Amino acid sequence: MESVAPRGWRQARQAEDSDPQLYGRLREHTRSIKEANNLEIRDFCCRFVIMPGAGTDLIGSVENALIRRYLPLWNCVIDGFGNHDPGSGRYDQAPSEWDTLHPGRLWAARLTGTRPAEAAIMQKVREYIRRL
Repeated sequence: MESVAPRGWRQARQAEDSDPQLYGRLREHTRSIKEANNLEIRDFCCRFVIMPGAGTDLIGSVENALIRRYLPLWNCVIDGFGNHDPGSGRYDQAPSEWDTLHPGRLWAARLTGTRPAEAAIMQKVREYIRRL
């Protein structure tokens, strides 16, 4: 679960329309799921809240409350779902846990750093699920 704060909200500037940021973020997440070799987009659903006007001041607090309430695996255990292409000259980074478990993002295949051990990631997932 990630918030989509309107551009400029941290500096108290008002954005006229936050919908493009929301749709853009949803498109990015959809692309990451579709590019994974072992996931199907039809297995996912999305819930979101649009908070217009002064409600945008609550985005961070609401996001944190939802994460604490629902404990999504990708926010609490598995790192890297929301990562972006690091760009030229920065491909010496390690692939994320997300990209280790769900390979397929083209830019992640260019990363040359030491990949996290899949067995260790899966052990973290099992321990997390056991505690739920």
